[in-house]
Amino acid sequence: MAKTRVKFSSQIDPELFKRARKVAEEEGLQFQSLLEKALRDYIDYRGAELPEPAVLRAITETLAEHEKLLAKLSK
Repeated sequence: MAKTRVKFSSQIDPELFKRARKVAEEEGLQFQSLLEKALRDYIDYRGAELPEPAVLRAITETLAEHEKLLAKLSK
């Protein structure tokens, strides 16, 4: 059974539109499918619990501090 769709109209920066069309083509998606996925991903991301800024800073600092060791471990 086909999903019900709602038609809507909007405006977008021409360069962003061009890039989005290219991505859809590269991914083998219909343009509307790309827009739907992008919007769904954005909304899901906003609802996700994100680490506190202090935690993110600590992770970034730790990764920078141990960059050489992590490079060796990744081999």
